[in-house]
Amino acid sequence: MDLDIDEASAAFRDEAREWLASHVRALPSMDTAEGFAAHREWEAELADARWSVVSWPREYHGRDASMLQWLLFEEEYYAAGAPGRVSQNGIFMLGPTLFAHGTQEQRDRILPAMATGEQVWAQAWSEPEAGSDIAALRSTAVRTDGGWLLSGQKTWSSRAAFADRAFGLFRTDPSAQRHHGLTYFMADLRAEGVTVRPIPQLDGEPGFAEIFFDDVFVPDEDVIGEVGQGWRVAMTTANNERGLSLRSPGRFLAAADRLVGLWRSHGADESTRDRVADAWIGARAYQLYTFGTVSRLAEGGELGPESSVNKLFWSHLDVELHETALDVLGPAAETDEAWVNGYLFSLAGPIYGGTDQIQRNTIAERLLKLPREARR
Repeated sequence: MDLDIDEASAAFRDEAREWLASHVRALPSMDTAEGFAAHREWEAELADARWSVVSWPREYHGRDASMLQWLLFEEEYYAAGAPGRVSQNGIFMLGPTLFAHGTQEQRDRILPAMATGEQVWAQAWSEPEAGSDIAALRSTAVRTDGGWLLSGQKTWSSRAAFADRAFGLFRTDPSAQRHHGLTYFMADLRAEGVTVRPIPQLDGEPGFAEIFFDDVFVPDEDVIGEVGQGWRVAMTTANNERGLSLRSPGRFLAAADRLVGLWRSHGADESTRDRVADAWIGARAYQLYTFGTVSRLAEGGELGPESSVNKLFWSHLDVELHETALDVLGPAAETDEAWVNGYLFSLAGPIYGGTDQIQRNTIAERLLKLPREARR
C-alpha cells in the first residue's frame, strides 16, 4: 500500500479544495424535477472546470488524474458538502464499463455527454423476480434488422424517473443457462415502447422507477461487449459499484467528522462515546483499504470478488454511523432533516448493489473457496 502523497497530487488536492470552496452551493433534491434540472446544471459546471470526471482522459472532459488524485478529489468534494452526483450511475458504473468493454465509437459517442450531465443514466438491472439474483432475469432481447427489440420489466431503477437513458442486461438466448445468453444493452428512455413509472420513496420523492419495455428498438451499436457475454461485462459494472467508485471513502470520512462534531456539540455524552469513535475508526479503515485497492490497480491488478468485502463493510458502516448520530441527537433527531434523511437512505445500503446474503455467498465461494451448499 502506497500512502505517500506526491507534490503534484497535493497541488491537485489544494486546487480542488479552492474551487469547491468558491462554487459549492445547496441544491434542491435531485429526486424532484426542479432538483434534477439543477443537479444537471451542476454537472455541466463541474465538467466545464474539468472536475466532473477527473480520472478520465482530457478528450472526455477529464484531467487524466491518477486514482490517488481521484480519491483526494472525492475527499475534498464531500468535505465541502458538495451536492450528490445525479450522474453517478453513468460516471461511476457505466463509464468504467465502457472503458473496459466498449468500442472506441461508443466511448467517443457516450462519454462526453455523460460527463457534462447532458445525458443522465439510470440502472436497468433488477426485475420483479430477479432482485439480487440478476441471473434469473426474464426480460428479453430479440434480434431484428439492424438491432434488437427489448421487452420486459425492470424495477428499482435509480434515477429513472427523470433520466435520459438506461443500461442493463437482457436475455438474448432463452435456451442458455442462467449466467449465459445475456447481453448488455444501452437504451433510450424516450424511445417508443418505453414506459417509466416512478416509485415514491419514504420521503415521497421518486428516487426509483419501474421501466417497461415493449418491443423497444435498440441498434447494434448500443450493445456493450459480445452478444451472449453480458454477464462478464456486468461484473465490471458490479465490481465498480461495490468495490471502489460508487461509495468512495470521502463520503464516510466527511460523515464521521460531522458525527464527531455533533457529539461534541451535544455534550460529549459518555454513553455514545465508543460508538462515535468506532464510526470514526471505521471511516479511516475504509480509507486505508481503498488506498490498498488503488495501489493494487496501479500495479496492474483488477477489481474482483474482494469488492464484496468492501460492499459489506461500507454499507453497514453507513447504517451504524447514522444510527449513532440519531442517538446522539436524542429527541431532537426528529427535527434534524439531514441526519434523518441520511439514515433512511443508509438502510438501503445492505440491499442495493447486491444484498448482504449475496455478498457473503460471493466471499465464501470465490474468496474463501468454501463448497457450495447442496441444492435440493
